[in-house]
Formats: sequence, structure tokens, C-alpha cells
Amino acid sequence: MNVPSTILTLLMGIGLTLISLWVGQNYHFLLPVSATDVSPEVDRLFGAMLTIATGLFLLVQGCLIYAILRFRRKPGDDTDGPPIRGNIPLEILWTAIPAVICLGISVFSFDVYNSMGGLDPMASGAGMGMAHHHSRHTAIAATLDGAPAMTGTEVALGLGAAPGSQGQAPDLQVNVQGLQYAWIFNYPDLNVMAGELHVPVGQDVQLNISAMDVLHAFWIPQFRIKQDAIPGRPTQLRFRATQPGRYPIVCAELCGSFHGAMRTEVLVQTPEEYEAWVASVMPEAETTETGQGSAVTLAQNPQNLTDSEYLQVYSDRLGIETRSIAQLAPAAL
Repeated sequence: MNVPSTILTLLMGIGLTLISLWVGQNYHFLLPVSATDVSPEVDRLFGAMLTIATGLFLLVQGCLIYAILRFRRKPGDDTDGPPIRGNIPLEILWTAIPAVICLGISVFSFDVYNSMGGLDPMASGAGMGMAHHHSRHTAIAATLDGAPAMTGTEVALGLGAAPGSQGQAPDLQVNVQGLQYAWIFNYPDLNVMAGELHVPVGQDVQLNISAMDVLHAFWIPQFRIKQDAIPGRPTQLRFRATQPGRYPIVCAELCGSFHGAMRTEVLVQTPEEYEAWVASVMPEAETTETGQGSAVTLAQNPQNLTDSEYLQVYSDRLGIETRSIAQLAPAAL
């Protein structure tokens, strides 16, 4: 049975569309759990882009397979092919379609970025001056030299408040400092520093991010947020966690030899669990303030350490013996 080419083309187009839509609606196994209020918007954008990408992939590969089978050289045919110099309508079509697709994705991305707080006009230096605030009662081995002085007038980069929350103060502010190779979290209202981030579920949290040495990138995949930590330039992230749990915090910018070990966790806790954590760390902070008890070393200034002392912390975490390091690079120790 001979099927008219127009009907066959229509049927293939419908099949391609249905397959693309199915893939775009069943992509969730490719992503980690969604744990913030903005995650569904980012996932919708990802689904739309995956739908378009699937359709384009099937179309291009289908055309290639058809051309290979339909126009393959027949045995004994040594003649030249027809001298086709171009097809202006076809070139206009395959230029216009990507242009329309890119424009649509741009508008969609802009809307998602705005809903995440990327266009918050109030995301300015107000409050960012605390990004480098250190409580003098916080247990820390050495001053983190090189911290840029904030004047309070810099415009912050990153995600601010969502359109419905612009102009409102966040429920919780945490100052985040990235340094080789750790994240340090300072709660200025509690005079507490921690090596992992604790936030209550359902509350508006603002992270004031800074870098003490080189460029880092603060990334929480489950939150669908990522922001560079730039030396001398304040950045911020504002979010509302919706799913209690423990989620990894990853440095997504190559920042040195031990970049892969620059990981910690964010603990999204119920209000009761968060208050219990605050109560558990406050006595430690007060003990440090009075000079009693043992101080906990959270960071050290690498300028004051030898190479072996600097690497000792990381070799202990990775289970590497100092003797093994000496055998690998005896001149470095």
C-alpha cells in the first residue's frame, strides 16, 4: 500500500511530538529530589528544554538515517551527484525555527529567574556588610586575612527575594565564607560558627556569600541553586527549603588541588529540630566567650603553616598517611 508522502510526514511529525512530550514529562528520574519552593519552576524549564532537545535529536537523526538509506550509492554507479547549490526556503526555515526556539527559552528562563529572585532590586549591599563579620567570641584558630571590607553600598550578585517577598527581611541570615578547602557558616545573630549549614524548613533564608582566597562556587543540587563566591565581591542566595533532610553542598568551581574534598552538608530541619540545634551550640559559644572549655579549631591561616601542616587536615580526612605522602613527594614535606 502506497501512503501519500504528506500523510506519512504528518504521521511521523505527530509521533515525534508525542515521544518528545512523553520524555519531557517523565524526566524526573534524571534529577535529585526537589527541596525548595523554586525547584519546581527550574524543573519545568528543564522539562521544556528536554522536550525540545528530544524532538530535535529525533528529527536530525531521522533525517540522517533516511538520507543514508535513500541516497546511498548503488553498486556500479560512479556518476556524480546532482549539482545542488542551495535551497533558500529550506535555509530560512532551519534558521527561523532555532531562532524562535531560543527566543521562547529565553523568555521562559527570564520568567523563572525572576520568580527565583534574580531581579530583586533590593538585593543590594544592605546586610552584605555582615558577610565578613566575625564574632570575637567565636572559636577560631586564626583571623582569616584578606577579607575585603564591605561599605554596605555594593550591589549583590545572586538570588534575592521572590517578587512576593521583595522589600521584606529574611527570617534567617547566614554568612558563608569559602576558603581552600572548606565552607564556614557564621550565624551573626547567634554568635555561632559551624562547618555545616542548618536551616529551618519553610523559613526564608538568605546566605551572604564571600570568598577568602580564590573563586569558589556554592552549589546545592537539591535546591537548584548555585552561586559563585568571588574574592572581594559579595554574592547572595535566598531560598525557602520545603523538604527536611540532609543535602550535599558542593564547590562547583575548580579551586585548587583539594577541590574535590570541599564538601559539606545543609541540614533542613523542622522548627523544633532547629531550635534544639541552636540550644545545643549556644552553650559551646558561651563557654568559648568566658574562656572556659576547649576551643574548636574551624579554620587556620595557611600562610602560617608549613606544607606538611597545611596538608595534614586533608590527609587525615582522606585516610592518607603522612609517610605515604612523603614517599610520593619527599621534597614537598
